Amino acid sequence: MAKFRYSLQNILNIKEKMETQAKQEFGMAQTALNVEIEHLERLKARKREYEEESGGLLQGKLDLRAIEENKEALLKMDSLVAAQCIRVDKAKENVEAARERMAEAMKERKMHETLREKAFEAFLQEENHAESKAIDELTSYTYGQKKPAGGLRQREDINGKRKDSGRADNG
Repeated sequence: MAKFRYSLQNILNIKEKMETQAKQEFGMAQTALNVEIEHLERLKARKREYEEESGGLLQGKLDLRAIEENKEALLKMDSLVAAQCIRVDKAKENVEAARERMAEAMKERKMHETLREKAFEAFLQEENHAESKAIDELTSYTYGQKKPAGGLRQREDINGKRKDSGRADNG
């Protein structure tokens, strides 16, 4: 049996590498998103601490300087949280874009694998056909070479039955 060689194997290999690369990019984008979300959570926690501190500053002896500093810190935290929310949204967009690229790369690889499988099936059918043809040729050659027993010539009558026509050397 001949060895199967897929003519587009190089392209399939490239598509597999592109899929692997797209998966890595998706993983990196997901990791970046997780980092940005964690940073946002830390900023929100810090803002809550300032809010709790603000409530404590308004009770008991009032320290106007501390209250003003706390108020400025809260405003600063609001702007930091808003900026971080923008970064999180951008990271989500990057993840979605990476997911789409990965899905497209997977789709292309699967398409080429399907083409390879169909080419392999066609190859197997050709091999089976060639093998069957070779067996038929061997069979017809083998049976075509046999001489009738006893040196008699045989011929077929109209009904397909063989009749002895006498000795081969008499003929």
